[in-house]
Formats: sequence, C-alpha cells, structure tokens
Amino acid sequence: MSKKYFGTDGIRGRVGQYPITPDFMLKLGWAAGMAFRSMGACKVLVGKDTRISGYMFESALEAGLTSAGADVMLLGPMPTPAIAYLTRTFHAEAGIVISASHNPHDDNGIKFFSGKGTKLPDEVELMIEELLDTPMTVVESSKIGKVSRINDASGRYIEFCKSSVPTGTSFAGLKIVLDCAHGATYKVAPSVFRELGADVVVLSAHPNGLNINDNCGSTHMAPLQAAVLAERADLGIAFDGDGDRVQMVDHTGAVVDGDELLFIIARDLQERGKLQGGVVGTLMSNLGLELALADLAIPFVRANVGDRYVISELLERDWLVGGENSGHIVCFSHTTTGDAIIAALQVLMALKRRAEGLAQSRQALRKCPQVLINVRFGGGVSPLEHPTVKEASDRVTQAMAGRGRVLLRKSGTEPLVRVMVEGEDETQVRDYAEELAKLVTEVSA
Repeated sequence: MSKKYFGTDGIRGRVGQYPITPDFMLKLGWAAGMAFRSMGACKVLVGKDTRISGYMFESALEAGLTSAGADVMLLGPMPTPAIAYLTRTFHAEAGIVISASHNPHDDNGIKFFSGKGTKLPDEVELMIEELLDTPMTVVESSKIGKVSRINDASGRYIEFCKSSVPTGTSFAGLKIVLDCAHGATYKVAPSVFRELGADVVVLSAHPNGLNINDNCGSTHMAPLQAAVLAERADLGIAFDGDGDRVQMVDHTGAVVDGDELLFIIARDLQERGKLQGGVVGTLMSNLGLELALADLAIPFVRANVGDRYVISELLERDWLVGGENSGHIVCFSHTTTGDAIIAALQVLMALKRRAEGLAQSRQALRKCPQVLINVRFGGGVSPLEHPTVKEASDRVTQAMAGRGRVLLRKSGTEPLVRVMVEGEDETQVRDYAEELAKLVTEVSA
C-alpha cells in the first residue's frame, strides 16, 4: 500500500502549503496519538529545530496528541538524533521532530521515531495515514493527555555524546571551528567539544527563526573554510539545521565530505578489530570510497539514497557503520540513527589514534570526479520516464564503458531531479552531466 503523506524522511514541504499547515498538524498529532495509544499507555516526546514555524506546529501537535489521550514531553530546540536518544531513555512510545533538516526556514516537516529510537515501521506510518482520513474525536475529559517540559534535555544529550569516546579522552591542543547552521546544535555542540578539552571557535550559533541553513552549515561550506584558514585551526566541523549531517574542513581549507568521513571511521574500526562486517553507502557514494574500502578488504554495498535505507541495510546485514556523502553517518556502536556530533567525535578519535591530521588521514581515498546537477520540476509525470532522457542516459553509460556511472533520481524531500555522472575524466563527466541535465530541463518544461 503506497503512502499518501510520508516520504523517505517523514512529511516535509513549504510552510503554509498543505500538508505543512496548522490544521493538518493538529490532525496528525491526533492520528499519531491514536495510533500510539492503541499499543498501550502513551508518552510522546516532541522536539524541534530553530525555524520560526516550529512554535506553531509544536502547539498544534501538542493539542492533537493530548486530545487523543497521549502525554506530551516537550524538549524545545534539540538535534534530531538527540530526540531519538531521549525517546529511548525516557521509555516513550514515540518521538516527534519538527524539522526540515538542511532546507531553508520557509520549509518544515515532521519526523517520527519509534520507542527504540529508530524510524517508524511502515505499518505504523500506514496506520497514522488511515486515521488521518477519519473524523477527529476527543477522548473523555479525564483521559486527555498532560504536557510537561524536559528542562535538562541538553545536558543529558551532551553527556551521551561525550560517552561515545573513551573515558578520559581529551582533545586539548586541538583547535576546531564549529558551524552550527543557526540550527538545533547551536547550544549542545560547542559544549560537547569544549568539555572534551578542544579550543572551539563557533560560527552561526545565533538562531533567529529565519537564518537556519542560510549561507551556513553543511550545505554552505565557504564560511567555515574561510574561518578555518583565518583562525589557523586544525579543522572545521559543519552541521546542518537539525544536526544529523556533518561535513568537515581540513587545515588547508579543503572540504571533507561524508564519503571520506565514513572511510576514516570504517578504517579505524577495522584497525581496532571492531568493524563487524562491512560498510553501507548509497547510490550517490563516490566510486572512490568503494575502491578504497576494497583495498582494505572491507565489504561495501549500496542502498537507495536516504538514511532510512542505509539503516535498513545495516540492520539486515548486522553491520555497524554506513552513511551518505551528504554527511548522514550512522554509527550503530553508539546510537540508532544518523548523528552528526557522534560521527564527528568518531572521526576525531580516529585521527587521535593515528596521530594524523585530517588532511593526511583522508589521502587513502582518492575520489573520482563526480558532477551532481539538481533540476527543479513542477511535479506530474517524472521526467525520468521520458524516452529521450532514458535513451540519453543509456547512451552515456555505454560511452563510459564501465569506467563511470550515471544516476538520475528524484529527490525524496524536494521537487528535484538529481543528475549525477561519475568517472575518471572530469571534463567528460561534466559535459555528460550538463547534457543530461539540459534534457531533463527540456522535458520538464
């Protein structure tokens, strides 16, 4: 059965446009409350990032959940992975995150976590969708849910992050620049790294509700690159708006993406005899990652794009580490979902054990030239189904003769077609990507 509202990463869209409206969120809260309550006593944690619409949707969800008889515990602005962690530790039935991740402030969305801190099972999402199509009711007055606030949520999560590195670990002597994207990590991330002894310079940690991800964070790396050079820092760490993506910058100002960070973490686990199987990447993972892992005899498989699919593949294989080149990195040794702070700490520990800088540690992975072009389309029939696009994609694939890849896919969170070409010759790769992107644009018009 196909889903009407839930995508690969919850429900997301433009604020004020259905379904990202207060009335829908009220009904969604009620439907979720009814679904969770059917499984027993119901306690739901609700957190959010820093975008201004979060206040409005938090209130609407709260009203809907309590009308269904669910008790609500409010966390305020917290990273998405923190809500997954706290949902487990408070033994809640579910956690809800109000966030549109790396998108601008005028988008928002809802993500759900199960009581185990994992993505909701498909059957629960379908149950919520079925309830959304039924009339809303209110439990009798004596059974209406209560609302409370967890005041020490930040402190709990900071200690959890610190516990992911060995007791007594100190990053004294390490100078780090953090870019918090004016998002959900703005309080906790600086505290974590400072309490572990690092000299921390902080960028983009003054959210005003409108500046989240605005020319900052893991999707806009130039400010961090400039700051690392200006501060003569050892490295820089950039988070996205909800704290589940991480990218880094080495001391030379070069960007180190999720593929390279994943390699560093996996190699460290292997060297310590703790890898347990192999590594899960995605269809977008650079061919260079696959080749570098092969040199270490580390198995590598590709999942569909989206941390949901990476996690599913890890669970199926009983492996521990996977991720995306965008910086979603999952470390099952420590947590249940992609966590930017946890991943960054694992990279720092790997560097510390090897006594290497980030620039040196990344050298074992030689990335193949990869060009990604996003083409916006207006919905309706997917341009990927157009015969002209299919024919051109097949032609380019054949021309690369097994020495490259072509990937055309629709985004799961935005009305975009992502055109990716990868190969050995950067000029050829770019020419092919631009040719395919032009075709997608033409058939989308």
